[in-house]
Amino acid sequence: MSDTILDVAGVSKTYADGTVALEPVDLAIRRGEIFALLGPNGAGKTTLISIVCGIVTPSSGTITVDGHDAQRDYKHARRKIGLVPQELSTDAFESVLATVTFSRRLFGRSGHSAYIEQVLRDLSLWDKRHAKIMELSGGMKRRVLIAKALAHEPDLLFLDEPTAGVDVGLRRDMWKLVHRLRANGTTIILTTHYIDEAEEMADRVGVIARGKLLLVEDKAALMQKLGKRELKLALAAPLAAIPAALAQWSVTLEDEGHTLRYVFDAKADDNGVPALLRALDAAGIAFKDLETRKSSLEDIFVDLVEARA
Repeated sequence: MSDTILDVAGVSKTYADGTVALEPVDLAIRRGEIFALLGPNGAGKTTLISIVCGIVTPSSGTITVDGHDAQRDYKHARRKIGLVPQELSTDAFESVLATVTFSRRLFGRSGHSAYIEQVLRDLSLWDKRHAKIMELSGGMKRRVLIAKALAHEPDLLFLDEPTAGVDVGLRRDMWKLVHRLRANGTTIILTTHYIDEAEEMADRVGVIARGKLLLVEDKAALMQKLGKRELKLALAAPLAAIPAALAQWSVTLEDEGHTLRYVFDAKADDNGVPALLRALDAAGIAFKDLETRKSSLEDIFVDLVEARA
């Protein structure tokens, strides 16, 4: 069995009017991982997922799902995939149990009530199994979409903006569910523009912007490679402007001059911090507190997108 469950090679999408929605993408997804495709709205995340799931026809490239060519062997490839779309489109007058069971049978699976029951219990939907979907809250409807996607026991689950528009409590529940699914052997690809979602859940991160996949990296390695540290000094008295004596450090003022901010490379032999503190003392600039912190994935993401704009 290959370690790669999904192989995307040279996949692109250009519409008839010439609009390039997706530049050629090469991407290999490892079996059993959680992969986060991170990017702003309109970056091409949904386009890529829709192509892999057979909803949108690619302009070029090939897709292989667990050894099956997604175009020549569509039925077998699609059976390996579960998709939770961004939109809440469900059969409003059907019960939860009926719509999830129907989704399972669409892929040629038997009713298998024990499996459906387990999925609904895992999603806290069992007590709502006889409720009509139109009676459910938005968060519960999203759980139903996940149940439908899992109904035919896919090996690869796509979650397209799974927590868009849901409250913080439900987002946390979704994160726990994703980790539980992975523990049971499901490979998960999620798209998100929530940085904390990728930081919380992903093993690897892909950054996409303006239809171009900018980078794919292990999350820890990405933060180690690109992450910086930030020094913030709470000044004893506010500054109206940066003194000339501090110009070489590219410091910035925040909080109406009460805070001095300096971003530095923690791995550098000379990060400039000791010299900066000496320069502050020589210039008679006192501070009452200081703190340092690592860059978050959000800082890295913003830097990447801005650098390649």
